[in-house]
Amino acid sequence: MIFARRGGGPLLTRDDVPTLPPDIIDPSSVFNPGAVQHKGKTYLLLRVQTRGRRTFTVPAKGDGFKFKILKRPVEFCGHENLIDPETGIAVTVHHIYDARITALEDRLAVVTAVDTDRGCRLAVWQAAGKPQAGFAGLDKLELVGFNHDRDTRNGVLFPDRIDGRYLMLDRPNDRRTGGGPLTGRGIVLSASNDLVHWEDLGPIMTGRPHYWDELIGSGPPPVKTREGWLHIYHGVATHFLGANLYQAGAVLLDLEDPRRVLARTRDNILEPRETWEMTGQVPNVIFPCGMTVTETDDEGYAATSSELRLYYGAADTVVGLAVSTVAKVLAACEA
Repeated sequence: MIFARRGGGPLLTRDDVPTLPPDIIDPSSVFNPGAVQHKGKTYLLLRVQTRGRRTFTVPAKGDGFKFKILKRPVEFCGHENLIDPETGIAVTVHHIYDARITALEDRLAVVTAVDTDRGCRLAVWQAAGKPQAGFAGLDKLELVGFNHDRDTRNGVLFPDRIDGRYLMLDRPNDRRTGGGPLTGRGIVLSASNDLVHWEDLGPIMTGRPHYWDELIGSGPPPVKTREGWLHIYHGVATHFLGANLYQAGAVLLDLEDPRRVLARTRDNILEPRETWEMTGQVPNVIFPCGMTVTETDDEGYAATSSELRLYYGAADTVVGLAVSTVAKVLAACEA
């Protein structure tokens, strides 16, 4: 077993979310958590959905296994007056969700999906809250950059610059299946000097038809190892009648040129098996969004013996936690 679940059930459920009037009362779900380890604490950004299907982002902090949830949602700042550069018309924002957190230089950077009247876009934010609030500034996120160019999701930042530039993985929404919303089957790489303007560097990997990862998208930010960038992604099997099946896999990218795939898992490394992963708002879903590494060396590389803690949304309803080691996941990747 590559990843083993921790505990006898979900890590967090809607019962763990405090009542946050007037916005969040008796929420329907909590899922898809971004995660980061920062100054000895683990921080999560939780997607909380109300009975009206409104989405809020709520911070939590803890020791990696037990968490305290802040009694107010994240305050998002700077997106109130977005203008489409092509039309000059204001952009209407409906939902901000599925945060991925990266410790980047001297700040915590967050990438979210943003549902707008022009489709799904990506936004880059930075933690701007007061440290004395106790949530590493993640209680307030200030807009840094907004991607107007394409319909896309699942954006994640690398924790280091490469050749002086920031790098991001994302999944363009370029296809529609079964009359549902736009989705995609490939992960691409982009580069930026300022986190605002991005250059498309081309595709990294695509889905594999007929197998477990026909459609794919990035999960948590890549982890730097001596062997390469270790990246967890989700794969969707679409060939089952009645429902798609979301699972997790891993890929190893070249340290100097992440466009080069060095190895990739043949099989999934975590799939829905527990009742709470197979039943919920969206059945049969494991959706990894956050992962922490417990041990790194003096140069910032993850130790092969380090524990990996993978935080994921289950059935779009609850949060799960599964653990492994860097060595186990690397060994599962095949050239």
